[in-house]
Amino acid sequence: MAGMRSSSLRRRVRPGLLAAVVSSIAVLGVGLIAVPAAGAGTATPAGPVAGSHPEVAPMPAGAAGTLPGSATTPPSTPTPAPTTPPTTPDPSPFPPSAPTNVTASQVRAGSVTLTWTAATPGCCAIAGYDIIYYMAFDDVVVSASVGNVTTTTISNYIRAGQQYSFRVSARDVVGHRSASSNTVTVVTPVTDTGPDTTPPSAPQDLTLGDVTDSTATLSWSPSTDDVGVSGYNVYRFDGWYTSVLVARVPVTTYTIALPTSTPLRNLFYVRARDAADNVSIASNTVTAPTVPTPPTTPPPTTQPPSTCRVTYQNQSEWQGGFVTVVTVQNTATAPVDGWTLTFSFRGDQQITSAWNATTSQNGATVTARNVDWNRVLAANGSASFGIQGRWDASNAPPTSFVLNGIPCTLG
Repeated sequence: MAGMRSSSLRRRVRPGLLAAVVSSIAVLGVGLIAVPAAGAGTATPAGPVAGSHPEVAPMPAGAAGTLPGSATTPPSTPTPAPTTPPTTPDPSPFPPSAPTNVTASQVRAGSVTLTWTAATPGCCAIAGYDIIYYMAFDDVVVSASVGNVTTTTISNYIRAGQQYSFRVSARDVVGHRSASSNTVTVVTPVTDTGPDTTPPSAPQDLTLGDVTDSTATLSWSPSTDDVGVSGYNVYRFDGWYTSVLVARVPVTTYTIALPTSTPLRNLFYVRARDAADNVSIASNTVTAPTVPTPPTTPPPTTQPPSTCRVTYQNQSEWQGGFVTVVTVQNTATAPVDGWTLTFSFRGDQQITSAWNATTSQNGATVTARNVDWNRVLAANGSASFGIQGRWDASNAPPTSFVLNGIPCTLG
C-alpha cells in the first residue's frame, strides 16, 4: 500500500478579506521529489503551512542538450564504441491531463475514500497525484500527495457531520502538474454505527425576501431523506471561518433580524437534518442587508491632479504563469528624480523575478522602485520594467497605480 508522500495545511483567502497566516511546516510545490507507489493508501496530512496555493501550474521549460566532447586514449589501447547512444532529459513543457471522474466511493464519519480515472501523461510518466480539500465555511485548505494510484482514503482533518470538497491533480516525474479535476462535495455522517448514516438532500433555492428596516424572511425548497427530514438548521456565516447556528426550525421559512454592519460579511445558509442529526450539504448562501445607519457627509477632499500615466501589459500568459511589462510615464512639466510605484494585484499573483526595477510584495500589494539607470523621469519621459510571476486562481491585472504618492491614469 502506498502512503501519503507529503501534505500541508494552509489558510485560504475569502472574497474581500485578508488571508490569515499560519506557521510554515511543509510546502507542496514543483520541486517535490517523486516517490514510487505500489497501490492505493490512506493519505494522512502532517502539519500547517502558510503561503500560496499548493497546486502549481506548469512553467515553460528551456531546451536541454548533450555536452560536447570526447575522450582520447593512446593508440595501443583503443576505447570500444559505446553500445547505447547517450540520451538527454525530455525538455517538453507538456503536463499530464487532469484526472477525471473523481467520486467519493465511501464516506464515513472520520474518513472519505476517493477514486478517479487516471490522468494521461504529457511528456513524461505520471509520478502521483495531489489532493486538495477543505471543510465548507472554514478558511483552512489541506493538501495531500499520493503515488501513482487511482484511489486513496483521506482521514486527517475529517470530522463527523461536516461538509468537505475535494479535487485532484496529477504530477509527472519531472514536476509538471495537470489542471485540477472536477470537485466532489460530500457531508460526513455523525456516526458510522447508528441506524441512520445517510444525510438528507441539500435544501435548494434559498432566497431572502420581505425585507423591512429590521427583518427579512428566508425561504427554501424542502429536502428529502431516506427515513425522513426532521427540520432545518439556519446558519449565519461571517465570510471567513465562523458559522453560527441561528435557529432550528421544522418548516422551510425563517424570519431573521437584520444584522448590524460589520467589516465582515453577513451570509446565511440552511442545512436539512434527520432524526439521527445527520445534516445535509449546505444550501446556497444569501447576503442579508444590514440595519440602516444614518448617512454621514464626509469632509471634502482635495485630490491632487494626476502627473503620471501607467501602462500594464501582459507580454505572455500561461496556466500558472505570466510575464508583464509596466511602463511609467511622467506627464508633469518637471522631471521626477527617484520614483516609487505601488499597485495591488486583483488575483492571487506572486512575483518571482523582475528587471529594470527593484520590487517587493506584501500580500497583493506590490512596490516597484527605480534602479540607478532609470532614476530620473524627464518631463514627458518614461521608464519600463518587467515582472515575471505565478498565479493559480486568477491573473486579473491591477486597475490603479500610485507614483510617489500621486494616483496615475491608466495608459
